[in-house]
Amino acid sequence: MTRPAIWRSIAETLTGEITAGHYRPGDKLPTEAALSARFGVNRHTVRHALTVLAEAGSVHARRGAGVFVTATPTDYALSRRVRFHQNVLASGRTPSRQMLRQETRPADSGEAAALQLPTGALVHVVDGLSLADGTPLAMFRSVFPAARFPNLLEAMTRHSSVTAALAEAGLTDYTRAETRITAIAADALLALHLRLTQGAPLLRSVAVNVDASGQPIEFGTTWFAGDRVTLTVSPEGADAGETVDKLS
Repeated sequence: MTRPAIWRSIAETLTGEITAGHYRPGDKLPTEAALSARFGVNRHTVRHALTVLAEAGSVHARRGAGVFVTATPTDYALSRRVRFHQNVLASGRTPSRQMLRQETRPADSGEAAALQLPTGALVHVVDGLSLADGTPLAMFRSVFPAARFPNLLEAMTRHSSVTAALAEAGLTDYTRAETRITAIAADALLALHLRLTQGAPLLRSVAVNVDASGQPIEFGTTWFAGDRVTLTVSPEGADAGETVDKLS
């Protein structure tokens, strides 16, 4: 009986481990040196196996960073009332939030203008990561008028959800008034948080959410990992002139 090529056996082994969840979408595989040591082969054989996985769409290489399990983009539908948890659950994945910063400070001129506040008025600032199945989809920064929502940060700590925290503060509905989109490259800090290489493509959205009377209640910036989210505009969102929505 002809023995299968060793590179094929390595590829099948790694495929089985990816399928079993040993390596999740977005995870980095061990280095070629580590895989060579594990399987007792040279790097050329390992490289051949990884090429087979890449051709199958199971992994992709990032120059200077390594080989990563391919993350299937999460469908993210856009509308005037789209919410992060709702969209990720609809895609069949588990949503979560990781809070990085919560503080109250004076608004800068851009924040004050967006929220229609006097320059220097106090605002709550929340930085965090939005994840699906543990993989970061985006990093966000949300800024809220502190006078209107004095206990918002405590609510954010309990809920890790903008929507739930605002509901506890008495605001049960809000809509998107404006969104501006810019394509940028990830700097070192964004790359670190989003588990990307520096220079990876991002979509940055800068948006304003308003209450039923049109009063701004949130000024948000979101940095989307370009290869992890498929953004789709619903008819409602298109009529509202929206192009993309913030993960909130």
